[in-house]
Amino acid sequence: MSAAVDEMSGSDAVLTVEIARKVYHPASAEPVEAVRDLAFAIRPGEIACLIGPSGAGKTTTLRILLGLDADYDGSIVPDPRASETGPGMVFQEPRLLPWRTVEQNVRLAMPRPQRGRDLDGLFAHLGLAPWRGRYPGALSLGMQRRVALARALANDPRLLVLDEPFVSLDDAAAASLRGLVVDTVDRLGMSVLMVTHNVAEAIAVADRLLLLSPRPASLVATIPLDRPRPQRDRAWADATRQDLAQRFPGVIAE
Repeated sequence: MSAAVDEMSGSDAVLTVEIARKVYHPASAEPVEAVRDLAFAIRPGEIACLIGPSGAGKTTTLRILLGLDADYDGSIVPDPRASETGPGMVFQEPRLLPWRTVEQNVRLAMPRPQRGRDLDGLFAHLGLAPWRGRYPGALSLGMQRRVALARALANDPRLLVLDEPFVSLDDAAAASLRGLVVDTVDRLGMSVLMVTHNVAEAIAVADRLLLLSPRPASLVATIPLDRPRPQRDRAWADATRQDLAQRFPGVIAE
């Protein structure tokens, strides 16, 4: 087991990722190595942000840890293909069925035996109670993202995976949704792995930053952010980003 993963025992980690190698083999082009020796673990109750330059292999890594791509050398623990539910997933786009109501979209993502369970508390917490009977077309993008979050949380996952969850939102909507995610994580005690290219956003919410190299993706550094979130003012965040940009110029842009 690599040193990056060996920092915690397998029994303590919510997710352990060890991808020795992932190679794409296009039909009419040279093979492309997307990931090499990428290893990290997600701790209980933490928010970890995976950051890397465009094309580094973040999406490939997500597909592997979600069980959508099994053609790689390595292991994911727990194996996402061995569980009916797995991590809760929020994609960049809400991916809601426009002909289904908000509540139907959430319940359809649940295992059939659980679709009748009480979701009143979840809808109330996410501010969706008045919208349960509406269709996605009547909602703003920010509210649609809340529905996607509710869909991911409905199965009570131990791990929530977010892929650029705040992209294309205005500052107010993004800040509101970030606060909601952090509050939900604290309230439910779950873990979060968030993929983002927005370093300022990551610094605002993360407990740890996982920095990826350019392709093939490997772990360059793990950066703990020990300052409590309420104390992360603009000056501290700017100084932290500037320091990271100087230390990791190929990963963090100025």
